[in-house]
Amino acid sequence: MTKAILCAAFGALSCFAAGGGVASEDIADQYPQSLLYSKPVEVIPGVFSAIGATAPPTYENAGHNNNLSFILTDAGVVVVNSGASYGLAEAVHEEIRAQTDAPVVLVINENGQGHAMLGNSYWAAQGVEILAHEDAAHEFAERGDFALQSARSIQKERAEKTTLAAPSRVFTGREEITLGGTRIEVLDLGPAHSPGDISVWLPDQRLVIAGDLAFHERMLPIFPETDTDAWIETWDSGFEPLGALYVIPGHGHPTNMDQVRRYTRDYLVDLRGKIAAHLEEGGDLVSAAYVDQSAWRGLDTFDELATKNAGRVFEEMEWE
Repeated sequence: MTKAILCAAFGALSCFAAGGGVASEDIADQYPQSLLYSKPVEVIPGVFSAIGATAPPTYENAGHNNNLSFILTDAGVVVVNSGASYGLAEAVHEEIRAQTDAPVVLVINENGQGHAMLGNSYWAAQGVEILAHEDAAHEFAERGDFALQSARSIQKERAEKTTLAAPSRVFTGREEITLGGTRIEVLDLGPAHSPGDISVWLPDQRLVIAGDLAFHERMLPIFPETDTDAWIETWDSGFEPLGALYVIPGHGHPTNMDQVRRYTRDYLVDLRGKIAAHLEEGGDLVSAAYVDQSAWRGLDTFDELATKNAGRVFEEMEWE
């Protein structure tokens, strides 16, 4: 069977579960009639996600290199991530209108990065409440202007109308929301990829929109502020115990816990182990960048991120 036939026969999640999706940093655009990189897929009934490019933001992908999701309920629609521009948020809204006449009642930002929050300007103009963790809101307040200028530089006219719009409500810990009988939990499970990372958990469906706590198909980036040891602890104590059957990661196709564990937790453990051995041998920062990461070479963004990640983990572990 071809991949297209398999997807049609068995549904979106089964097609993607084994890493068999078609997002790639080599594919410029899968949905040319929209600003979105790809058309939203229905992962399970009522939960859709527009899968972003597994590549850095470019003009060709319009900065859509993360997953933009929405949940249909009997009392309105919940959007997870506003996207990297006003136009991307508007494009998501067009896709929502194709599915339902119900209004969007809440937007959730997965963290304070530009591709999670810059589309807030569209949703704020629609009068929709925007929810984020207080640490994400602080991060956006501190770095949002840099993110906006970067988006304008990369996306050019595709970033028109994009301005800075802060979340209208912040939280810590957890938020429990029930809309039309659909239970939604917005969870701060602990430190992970960037300040204010959250996951959106649908306990009745056993589906988690993981945000940047979980990556699939592409190498995760480690920022100067990322605490990789704490990220592993958050995974073990908070994320894995959810027992999710379906996972929409921050980047890459919807899949299952085994896959995101492999490309997130297992990668972090492996890299930290390599750097620990390098430190034990008296290695320095320059040579740390070249520890063996060949097991992960098949991941998109490997060439952009592998040496940077190793250097940042060295700087982190040098002082642990």
